[in-house]
Amino acid sequence: MTGTFGGALEARGIPAGDGFLHSETVGELEKENNILVIKRIHVVYHLKVDAALHAEKNDAIQRAFDLHADSCPVYRSIYTSIDITKELEMAEV
Repeated sequence: MTGTFGGALEARGIPAGDGFLHSETVGELEKENNILVIKRIHVVYHLKVDAALHAEKNDAIQRAFDLHADSCPVYRSIYTSIDITKELEMAEV
């Protein structure tokens, strides 16, 4: 998902490589018939963005964040069986 989000940002002129974008992901497991099964995944994206670019491209950043999952092969493969949530934390540099 991070690569898809990064690609969506780059397509909108927002740098995502070179340490501008990274993510942290936490999965929650539950036992089903004594077998651990992933039930929930939460992804936190951390985006560093230049202050001037942030002001200019804030709507584009939000749109990329809102829409990227539907274009992600991994998300599309598992979202019906695993609850996936995401959030975006931005820091101006």
